[in-house]
Amino acid sequence: MSLSLYQCSVPVYERSLNAFLGVLDKAEEHAKARKFDPANYLTIKLSPDMYPLARQIQSFCDHAKNSSFRLAGQQPPVKEDKETTIAELRERIHATLDMLKSIDPKTMEGGETREIVIPAGASKLKVDGANYLLHFAMPNFYFHLTTAYDILRAGGVGIGKRNFIGAVPGMVRV
Repeated sequence: MSLSLYQCSVPVYERSLNAFLGVLDKAEEHAKARKFDPANYLTIKLSPDMYPLARQIQSFCDHAKNSSFRLAGQQPPVKEDKETTIAELRERIHATLDMLKSIDPKTMEGGETREIVIPAGASKLKVDGANYLLHFAMPNFYFHLTTAYDILRAGGVGIGKRNFIGAVPGMVRV
């Protein structure tokens, strides 16, 4: 059996997005236990030239959503970056999950050879679907996801690799 483009993308995004919802739960628990507003996390950056937590979350949601719709030959829905609370960011992740659920796996068939056009400032970039997913979309998704995780970890939230990875489909302890 071969893997489809859909199987290699949408369920992977869904697993990671769901795992990050758990990470946000841990961040809120950490803030509550230490008696500070969890919104304090939203402006933390790992480095001055990097996005803060809120923008990292918006970015990994956008990469999951945009790549999935583009690979399905559809225009990605636009989502404004206006979240200012953990609750709103959680809603953004849920909205992204809902959008991913709306994609029919059959629409991605042949997407690996589909020409993908990506806006890049005043210009555009073109690449075939396979290279887009494997060498642009997935690396960007994981970059922003990992950075968001690292911001919270550096902020003292008690999370580890299992929190980042989440539940692996089909994996059982023997």
